[in-house]
Amino acid sequence: MKVKPLADRVLIKPLEEQEVKKGSIIIPDTAKEKPQQGEVVEVGPGRKTEEGKLIAMEVKKGDRILYGKYSGTEVTVDEVDYLIMRESDIFAIVG
Repeated sequence: MKVKPLADRVLIKPLEEQEVKKGSIIIPDTAKEKPQQGEVVEVGPGRKTEEGKLIAMEVKKGDRILYGKYSGTEVTVDEVDYLIMRESDIFAIVG
C-alpha cells in the first residue's frame, strides 16, 4: 500500500537505536527510549498560505532527520511502523 501525506506532513520510518551494553545489564524493550532519528519515506506537497501560494517542503524523501521524542502519530502500514508528523516538528536534517 502506498501512503501519500497531505499538506506539510511527512511520513517517517524511525531508525532503530543501536544496542549498547555495558557489563551484563540487559535493558528490556519496554524500558528503552523511543528513537529520535528517522528516515523520510514520503513528503506531502507543502503548506499553502492564506493567499493560496504553496510553500515547498525543506525535507525530501531519503533525508535522515531528528525529531522530538513525543512528536508525530504512530501508524502501521503493511505491518511496518511509521510516524506521520508536520514538517515543523522536525528539528534538523542529519548528514
